[in-house]
Amino acid sequence: MKLVVEKDCELLEYLYNHLDMPKKRIKQYLTHGSIFVNNNKTTQYNYLLKPGMSIIIHTDSKNKKEFPFEILMEDKHILVVNKPSGLLTIATNKEKEKTLYHMVREYLKEKNERVFIVHRLDKDTSGIVLFAKDEKTKNQLQENWNEYVFLREYVAIVEGNLSKKEDRVIQNLKETSTNLVYVTKKDDGKEAITNYKVIKENDKYSMVSIQIETGRKNQIRVAFQSLKHPILGDRKYGDPKGKENRLYLHANRLKFYYPDIKKDILIETSIPTEFKKRMNKGE
Repeated sequence: MKLVVEKDCELLEYLYNHLDMPKKRIKQYLTHGSIFVNNNKTTQYNYLLKPGMSIIIHTDSKNKKEFPFEILMEDKHILVVNKPSGLLTIATNKEKEKTLYHMVREYLKEKNERVFIVHRLDKDTSGIVLFAKDEKTKNQLQENWNEYVFLREYVAIVEGNLSKKEDRVIQNLKETSTNLVYVTKKDDGKEAITNYKVIKENDKYSMVSIQIETGRKNQIRVAFQSLKHPILGDRKYGDPKGKENRLYLHANRLKFYYPDIKKDILIETSIPTEFKKRMNKGE
């Protein structure tokens, strides 16, 4: 199925107005990577269309190989994915292949495309990770990261109920030789700024929305540890003998300036199902 764009519009809206198809079905095609704009796969609902662009929908397409990540957006320069918890972003001395980078490289190799890491998440944190497909884009985004990125938002479940339902936590962080990050004196270490707001509570836990102004290692986890409300499932900065099967921290929104189209882009994911279940059950 092929369409030629006639006017400026967002992708999902355009398809809904030009196809005899429920919006839910269109979203499924987007999620499963079956829609291509100018021959580039995209899963972004608000992809900006221009007159003359071509849209191809492969209604019977299936990926040749299954990968453990959801594609949130893809075009000729960038790839944005939803990383699962428990997966390293890049290789370490101990692990080379079971990484998000390696899996993304395998995915793009099938299309004869390259991959460059732009930023990363902790192994135990799930959510949005941005990759570049060429060195120019990678350098543009990395070298201007603090100017180009307007929003880095996370959602987390922390133990207990916070006395302050909204706060701005400013700390200075240092790292030990064993890779443990801790709060240090004012003029010692690197400044870390973490903003949070409680969005839901039960008897045992609080769900918080978090925005960071700095990108220090483990800064969110250390911030809530210092508040005596560690993130649920955090064995490093919480309960070392905890039985949770994951860290309840998820990067759910990223807004950045995309130099190729000279526009700001907002990438969003839904709150993981296990977060919602935990808050509803309170177990």
